[in-house]
Amino acid sequence: MEEKIIHKELSYRITRLLFKIHTELGRYCREKQYGDALEKALLTQNIRFQREKDLPVEAIDNKLTNKVDFIIEDKIILELKAKQVVLKEDYYQVQRYLNAGGYKLGLIINFRNKYLKPIRIIRINS
Repeated sequence: MEEKIIHKELSYRITRLLFKIHTELGRYCREKQYGDALEKALLTQNIRFQREKDLPVEAIDNKLTNKVDFIIEDKIILELKAKQVVLKEDYYQVQRYLNAGGYKLGLIINFRNKYLKPIRIIRINS
């Protein structure tokens, strides 16, 4: 049976960095602090990324913005959270980013969890 894990090696490399950051900083920092730590780690590992990148907005809605936390190697969208619970809206947000940017894989990382559990989101409108 063929494995169909999208961007397997790259997502594992990113996940290792995220676990290290979670261990070092703990659960109660701000989202920006996690983002700054990830930026340093990505630079150290020579992983290409864009931070806080604007993506095209599909719908006309002044409240709606498409500013993704990280785009890694122009393949994976990474959305960082530091809150009690990941909500349905967070899934919709990443799905919107995937569609707007034409990416296949997004990761939601909630650093507030006691144990880090990256959530993989696959674009549904391929």
